[in-house]
Amino acid sequence: MSHTSLLRPQRALISVSDKSGLLDFARRLSALNIELLSTGGTAAALREAGIAVKDVAEHTGFPEIMGGRVKTLHPKIHGGILARRGTDEAVMAENGIGAIDLVVVNLYPFRQTIKKEGVSLEEAVENIDIGGPSMLRSAAKNHRDVAVVVNPGDYPAVIAAIENQGISQEMRNQLAVKAFTHTADYDRAIAVYLSNQYDSENDDFPEQLSLHFQRSEILRYGENPHQRAAFYKSNRPSGNSLAGAKQLQGKQLSYNNYADSDAALRAVLNFADCACVIVKHANPCGVAQGINPQEAYERAYRTDPTSAFGGIIAFNRAIDANTAKEIISRQFVEVILAPVYSPEALEVFAQKPNIRVLEIKNDGHSTQEWQIQSIQGGILVQDWDRGTIAQSDINIVSEREPSHSEISDLLFAWRVVRAVKSNAIVLAKDLATVGIGAGQTSRVYSAKIAAMKAADEGLSQSELVLASDAFFPFRDGVDAAAAGGVSAIIQPGGSMRDQEVIDAANEHGIAMIFTGMRHFRH
Repeated sequence: MSHTSLLRPQRALISVSDKSGLLDFARRLSALNIELLSTGGTAAALREAGIAVKDVAEHTGFPEIMGGRVKTLHPKIHGGILARRGTDEAVMAENGIGAIDLVVVNLYPFRQTIKKEGVSLEEAVENIDIGGPSMLRSAAKNHRDVAVVVNPGDYPAVIAAIENQGISQEMRNQLAVKAFTHTADYDRAIAVYLSNQYDSENDDFPEQLSLHFQRSEILRYGENPHQRAAFYKSNRPSGNSLAGAKQLQGKQLSYNNYADSDAALRAVLNFADCACVIVKHANPCGVAQGINPQEAYERAYRTDPTSAFGGIIAFNRAIDANTAKEIISRQFVEVILAPVYSPEALEVFAQKPNIRVLEIKNDGHSTQEWQIQSIQGGILVQDWDRGTIAQSDINIVSEREPSHSEISDLLFAWRVVRAVKSNAIVLAKDLATVGIGAGQTSRVYSAKIAAMKAADEGLSQSELVLASDAFFPFRDGVDAAAAGGVSAIIQPGGSMRDQEVIDAANEHGIAMIFTGMRHFRH
């Protein structure tokens, strides 16, 4: 058989856990006089449907043993699959091996098994498929002469090819790639699971890091039009995530939409009370709490209306029609995220069909996810920054103690600053941001930018609170804050010049809190 020839299968081996589309596929194979070999539940399903099938045990002359653990691991199976047409016929004849030129296999549901509540290690191990991956690898290796099918979604194309002229080499090549990808992912899932069970020394960061992501969509382009891009979903997305989002309307999300939406989602999840976050270029440009989403949005928008244009808006509460009307009357928006939308709200957004409206489950983050960043030649892996403080954790280091309202605002600002790129400064009052300075190389300049934004929007210039994601290395940041109307500061502390900074706060009558925790976000 040449590399360019079409394959007209004469014998197919079918053994599938996922029986979607199986009966129609097998019935059409049988109608083409293709002999069907099968095992266990698959064979029983075919017979029940009136489809002629031969047991593998009958084909090999060797019974299934060990409770089905050993059934397809036999030379007449693997020899039939691996035989090189035009080379191995004499060996096949000598050993009574018949060619198998179509292998249709998908594997024991290992991932589904380990997701079950209270699954035992023994049950998980028994759902590690051995014969299935062996047959897939054999068939994929010999894809010059054999077609291998792992995905029921490929049944229509495969049967259509056979019913036409035969399975092309190009199709066999692609099917082989899918098979090896499938077995690699399967083995990876087993390795990760067993590593978590047995490798106690490397529970947090295993020596060999196995990740699994499935391509969800090809994006129009990346950050810039000359960059290619795609979105891959985790095989186990949990909690609030874009991977689990339901898009209710709007255009396809772009690369930047995904990045900014993720930043907005993670920021709004910092709040238990009703909150709204507006993000532009992965930085919050307005954050506020409110008695309802509409109030939270209006207060967040006031922080920086200019930056909010073309931004991403995230809520942690259901959106009603009034909130939707307020948004589209005020600004152009790329993406809106919320856990629930009223039917009336969706009707309002439908007036702007290009707005991407995403429904996000509101069930928190998975503690098992890692933050991953690529660098040349490798990746960096860390926990997501979920560090929080409560009122009981704060350390008042200034002579003046903050008031009750200042403490509430300080804790609010501390939740916000975690989502802002370093160096990060957040000015806030009455549970709303009034100025945000993000991503500067100097903390002093971040403070100046935050104060400038507050002044530009005519927001209050007195009794503001300030949150800094890291310590003040010099007193100049405190002096700038005092000039901007700041009455209380929350910061990690830990500088060699902490006392100098505290002295500056005391000189200005500023209340200062140390958290002992920083929130760098580079």
